[in-house]
Amino acid sequence: MAHVATIDWSGKPGEDFAVGHYSRAHDVIFDGGITVPASASPSVVRAPWSVEAAADPEEMLIAALSSCHMLTFLDKARRAGFVVSHYRDEAEGVMRKTPEGKIAVTKVALRPQITFEGRQPTGEELDALHHAAHEECFIANSVKAEVVVEAPAGP
Repeated sequence: MAHVATIDWSGKPGEDFAVGHYSRAHDVIFDGGITVPASASPSVVRAPWSVEAAADPEEMLIAALSSCHMLTFLDKARRAGFVVSHYRDEAEGVMRKTPEGKIAVTKVALRPQITFEGRQPTGEELDALHHAAHEECFIANSVKAEVVVEAPAGP
């Protein structure tokens, strides 16, 4: 199964590509039709050559991990007989130098806040759901960074 994302960038008149004075703004066009404005992070490339309001690759990686975990968690919770009414995750990624001397996203912390209707999972059940979701998340299985779930204990 293939998944497609198109990256579209063009230089702008008056920029000086040769000396690095060019916009990193570009579009990410997903195969479903949505276009997301993207750019290098201002922490990597200073303004005006980056766009703070656009998604950067590091944020998109963190969002992909969080989204995948949530979707897998929702399925696991449903199959276990729980009803989830709201899920919010303020995920955070950390970039550090690896032992090989390369900069990488080395850790992603998922911090889901979940509201259940009806029967509430125990802390042990909630941990088991998160563990199962993490084990089956396609994106988590695709990255080298440490991914931790920092979910609060059950009610």
